[in-house]
Amino acid sequence: MTEPYRILGQNGSPYSVKIRAIMRYRRLPHVWDQRSARAVKEVEHVKPVLMPMVRFPSDGAWRVDSTPIAMELEQVHEERSILPSDPAHRFIAHLIEDMADEWLTKAMFHYRWHYQHASDYAAYWIASDNTRSGEGAMAKRAEFAKYIQDRQVGRMPLVGCTPENKTVIEESMERILHALESRVGYESFLFGTRPSIADFGLFGQLKTIIDDPEGRDVAAREAPTAFHWIRHMDDLSGLEGDWFDQDDPLPAAVTALLRVCGDAYLPFLIANRDALDSGADEIRMTIFGEPFAQAPFAYQAKCLSRLQSLYRQVPDSGRARLDRLLEQTNCLKALRNEM
Repeated sequence: MTEPYRILGQNGSPYSVKIRAIMRYRRLPHVWDQRSARAVKEVEHVKPVLMPMVRFPSDGAWRVDSTPIAMELEQVHEERSILPSDPAHRFIAHLIEDMADEWLTKAMFHYRWHYQHASDYAAYWIASDNTRSGEGAMAKRAEFAKYIQDRQVGRMPLVGCTPENKTVIEESMERILHALESRVGYESFLFGTRPSIADFGLFGQLKTIIDDPEGRDVAAREAPTAFHWIRHMDDLSGLEGDWFDQDDPLPAAVTALLRVCGDAYLPFLIANRDALDSGADEIRMTIFGEPFAQAPFAYQAKCLSRLQSLYRQVPDSGRARLDRLLEQTNCLKALRNEM
């Protein structure tokens, strides 16, 4: 039997469940293990400390960062790719996935830690995943829950999850849910009847959102069909499907998600880059007509550079179609570096 991939992650980590769902859909042999205190010594040499950590059987080395892991899997395995066959569609899928990873994650963090009842629930959930049962377990879990809650709540301003940004974050979540509600369902995905890297990026954040009480209530109320689509996405190993052809009209959901990119995410990336270039310690901007502020991050400058590079790689045969949609959704200037 071929040695399996080993995924060290946590069910409360959006990037962990994203990679696990990709592995399941692609039917890649893998072992899932909780990144608990028991497993920490196995990966204490792996830097940076991100979730998930995936050990590749080809060389026995560990990888981190979900998008590079997903892309390396594409290089190693041809079957059941999660990249649309049409280059223009493929770029859009990359853009939506990046938005999910770097922007929708603010909603995941917000709904988990902003509301007290959700914060208490998440802290104990994470503590339960990190402490063994047995004598004294309840006290250890309570202690760990307090530690993780204090740490994560303390990090909220750093990732932009502040009371000032609450309206923008919750508006982003509702726009994404409404977009998905117009399209997704059993065997219905953004780029055909099979899931793309964009579907999995959205799934990772939304799966953990609906596992928390406040986010679950919002999603079930605003997008009941998408709510159950999220549950389906967790294991699509039995699904067969096809991509849209290049001339097929893309669903309205794709356009709506691109508008979130064009109205919120890409302007945020540009402002983040400009703040880093000028040495500013804060981004201040307006999104959806509301104020938004947070500290800049070097990693998100890399995200902008990567997206601009992927845009330039789209062949001329698909560029005109792509540019029309990107211009319509306010994405084009940022991707051309014209902002």
